[in-house]
Amino acid sequence: MQASSPSRPIVSLSGVAKRYAKVSALERIDFELFPGEVMGLFGHNGAGKTTIMKLILGIIPASDGQVKVFGQDPLSKQAFEARKQVGYLPENVSFYDQLTGREVLRYFARLKSVPKQAIEQLLEQVGLTHAMDRQVKTYSKGMRQRLGLAQAFLGSPKLLLLDEPTVGLDPIATQEFYASVDKLKSEGASIILCSHVLPGVEQHIDRALIISGGRLLAKGSLSELRQQAQLPVAIKTQGLNGALKQDARFTPYLIAPDQLLVPEQEKLAIIRQLVELDQLGDIRVEPADLERVYQHYLGQRPSKAHKGDNEIEISHQGGQIQ
Repeated sequence: MQASSPSRPIVSLSGVAKRYAKVSALERIDFELFPGEVMGLFGHNGAGKTTIMKLILGIIPASDGQVKVFGQDPLSKQAFEARKQVGYLPENVSFYDQLTGREVLRYFARLKSVPKQAIEQLLEQVGLTHAMDRQVKTYSKGMRQRLGLAQAFLGSPKLLLLDEPTVGLDPIATQEFYASVDKLKSEGASIILCSHVLPGVEQHIDRALIISGGRLLAKGSLSELRQQAQLPVAIKTQGLNGALKQDARFTPYLIAPDQLLVPEQEKLAIIRQLVELDQLGDIRVEPADLERVYQHYLGQRPSKAHKGDNEIEISHQGGQIQ
């Protein structure tokens, strides 16, 4: 199947709901994922993140609404070939313990019609060359996670679904993982990244989708979400030696001897006033990070996530949390 053009979404969910008997797992979820875009999917445990991934993979049907992947219903027979363009890493990876790492990748490579030559390169990429001929039962949790990443990357997929991909990875492996994500994105892959570990994620995503209780709370780029939330900006200074608390212009925003918390709309005015101070040695402006944005939207009532109920929806422009 040919890859979609830039104007056509790789993934599209429209009015999607999922119910199990009397339990509602998702309600009225709408979003699109475009070629070469990385979307962060955030929410507490049980928010519906994994359900969204299962719908995209065609593992379960939607109760209402429409799911399209590469322009097709992922449950249709026509979607079979398209699945070879999809890479998936579940939250809890599991492999046949008696197989070696190399044998595991060979198995998945045959399923996706990927040449064997790619296997050793992937094992090297995730740092498992030294253990590729050892049985998986001897692998640590982090090594199993690396092997899971390798199988997800098989065949240079055009769509990657990564559920808690950095669990069990040390800081260096995490950095290498995000380098791989950036590389795949530069090659045109579309990625949905679900993570509880928010620090370090924001520089690798283009947009965020925040859900709670199966309902959409907010979607958009981090800058758009900050603007919508009107979260204050932290301004840190050096060299003023306590002068801030002596100046009535700054005392309403003072949260530390050298730090201000300023509303977004007043940021430029305050900065202009600060740079006029002779003692100022340095100034650093820090907008709300992803974790603060996430906490802001999570604190809102899920019932206000629908249109007609003051829905927070940002259009597409183109730590550990439990």
